[in-house]
Amino acid sequence: MVESSMSGYRGIGRAVLERHGAGVWSDIELEAAQGTFRGLVLPRSETADDRHIVLKLASGYNVGIAAEAVTRITVLGRREANYKLPEKQFPHSRTKPNVVLLGTGGTIASRLDYRTGAVIPAFSPGELYGSVPELAAFCNLRTESLFSVFSENMGPRQYQGLAERIAEEVAAGVDGIVIGHGTDTMHHTAAILSFMVQELPVPVVMVGSQRSADRPSSDAAINLIHAVKAAAESDIAEVMVCMFGPTSDQYGLLHRGTRVRKMHTSYRSTFRTIGDIPLGMIDAARIVYFRHDFHRRRPERSVKLNTAFEEKVTILYYYPNMKPDVVDAVVDKGYRGIVIAGTGLGHVNKPLYPALKRAVQRGVHVYMTAQTLWGYVQMYVYETGREIMELGVVPAANMLPETAYVKLCWALGQSNDPEQVKRIMLTPVCDETTAREPYNGYLVFQGAIPEVQGFLRSIKR
Repeated sequence: MVESSMSGYRGIGRAVLERHGAGVWSDIELEAAQGTFRGLVLPRSETADDRHIVLKLASGYNVGIAAEAVTRITVLGRREANYKLPEKQFPHSRTKPNVVLLGTGGTIASRLDYRTGAVIPAFSPGELYGSVPELAAFCNLRTESLFSVFSENMGPRQYQGLAERIAEEVAAGVDGIVIGHGTDTMHHTAAILSFMVQELPVPVVMVGSQRSADRPSSDAAINLIHAVKAAAESDIAEVMVCMFGPTSDQYGLLHRGTRVRKMHTSYRSTFRTIGDIPLGMIDAARIVYFRHDFHRRRPERSVKLNTAFEEKVTILYYYPNMKPDVVDAVVDKGYRGIVIAGTGLGHVNKPLYPALKRAVQRGVHVYMTAQTLWGYVQMYVYETGREIMELGVVPAANMLPETAYVKLCWALGQSNDPEQVKRIMLTPVCDETTAREPYNGYLVFQGAIPEVQGFLRSIKR
């Protein structure tokens, strides 16, 4: 009983709690050098230090207090741990569309494992309905957990498995597909699925959360509501990402899978469409389309499935004074494709020229993108760009570096012929390259300048 009441605590943290008759799940008032705190004593993870006591405050946030700074603890009561999400039978209606939620990992619906400190996905329809009952207003929901990995561990096996599962669900007659995914590499997966599964007849909506469901500021429920509504009701039959629009919870945005990118480490509004505008906005009541050139729902149940993928492809982010041995090392290791994120209109320094020429002569496919993200690679403007093209480096227009990377993996999985690969790379599949960028496709608000400050004061915060 003593061990369970001190779960994860050891050293000075444990000693302080024991001295005051407190333990895990004790409701306490704690006085320390920083002030007085009221909250619930939380377990520590197995990898945590032994010098802090962690409280769950009434606000829902956690705070760690240095044990050596504690001067008083008053035990006010005790609560029992509840690790399980509520679960209710998801209602079924013959008049509502059928949506499947495919899980790959992430924190879109979760519970906290206090033993390890990890957030564990909770994924059954009953758990989702118990946590987010609003989902039942839009569809009949079925769930399937395909993988349980952090998004940084996604790779070709997962991409191919997802693509094949999407094709199977479409053939079986599903009306929409939601993919729960970690946010860190969601834009990579959205792009590769756009190439692997073409001519979709139903929406495929990728969704995640920046903040896990145990946090008061979690975006998990709202994102899930928006994604399920998009899958059930939207007319956009493409791979898209559905996440927060503004920093508040007013609405979500629907981003095309080949033009979206994660742009902030922690903001809930982290995903942005780059070099274009989003497909639309969505809330629980409506969907507003910003553009109308998307692929639409259709009654046919076939897709064009091509899961080719060559793993020996890399991105090289150019920087001043980059040495040619970086390129040589990649080639010597057997890489078949290189995407360069170059400066300006698509430039690198002259010392790299011989290495790039050697790479192309050895059959390596080299493509140039812009590390500015917005704008086009235009290598014919300056002498530097023209010289690099003469070496055999191919400009990739306004394709995002990450999108170019997965597309080159996909192209080289189909052919090693330079002209065939070039044809695949430069033929747009789903607006990964566009003829032009719209006037409102580049907006970076710079704080403090008068026009932006005036705008910010005029809108609801």
